[in-house]
Amino acid sequence: MSEPGRPPAEAMTNPRADRVRDVAKLVGRSGRLKRREFLAEGPQAVREALRAHRECLAAGGTPVVEALYATIECLKKHPDLFESASAPGARLQVRIASELVLAAMTDTVSPQGVLAVCNFVDVPLEEVFAAKPKLIAMLVQVRDPGNAGTVLRAADAAGADAVIFSHSSVDIYNPKAVRSTAGSLFHLPVVLGADLAEVVAAAKTAGVGTLAADGYGQLNLDLLQDESAARSFDQQIPDSTYSLEEPTLWLFGNEAQGLAGEEKALADHRVAVPVYGAAESLNLGTAATVCLYASARAQRRAL
Repeated sequence: MSEPGRPPAEAMTNPRADRVRDVAKLVGRSGRLKRREFLAEGPQAVREALRAHRECLAAGGTPVVEALYATIECLKKHPDLFESASAPGARLQVRIASELVLAAMTDTVSPQGVLAVCNFVDVPLEEVFAAKPKLIAMLVQVRDPGNAGTVLRAADAAGADAVIFSHSSVDIYNPKAVRSTAGSLFHLPVVLGADLAEVVAAAKTAGVGTLAADGYGQLNLDLLQDESAARSFDQQIPDSTYSLEEPTLWLFGNEAQGLAGEEKALADHRVAVPVYGAAESLNLGTAATVCLYASARAQRRAL
């Protein structure tokens, strides 16, 4: 083990070493599934992984981070990473590695100087609804890792209680997806491989309404927000169809096709984000952000 407060002197310099190849296997899905481990790259993602690691250990849970690899230059620039990883009780050893070694471990052209080998952090669906959630995002057949990570990051920023991925969606542990979350993967519960009908049924049992984001939806998101604002001033809205203040599960569909007809039919309502300009539509990340923040703002007004 390295001495606390000082990086270890020995550096990993051979990009073909067995340890390097072992870490590199986590770039592929089969390697991740076999070991239930994934890679978090870059100072921000690793910083959040270490924070989650400390919190889990303090609560008597399983460790989040198994190993940490970094260049000496990165540790000099971000000394908090080494301090966090080498703190008493962290049970981690920081391994110094060359740029070539880090490049061999990852799929990035320009490694950011640090990466962590992490255990899977997803949770069972039952755990999400047992916590009485107010706001949940579900991605249904979303295939692009960048979009998946962007929506998860937006959900985190909006204060959502969980993000759920359907069984046919992208693997959130894909390195590109993890990078696009910018550390948010370690902030809120994530459910993988969920069945849409099962999730909607669980939401109904828990008293959570389900809204499907749909460009041709019968409800207008702006109108729902206006009604919510009016209720905050004790104005009566007799014909209101849905209250954004209520616990809500948002469904977001595939980037190209959106939600299928049978998927939209499972929701309580279909909601459109109005487009006032000439754009054909909003992309998935933008639409999800607008919808989640609409619910988050309404729920906070009602507190």
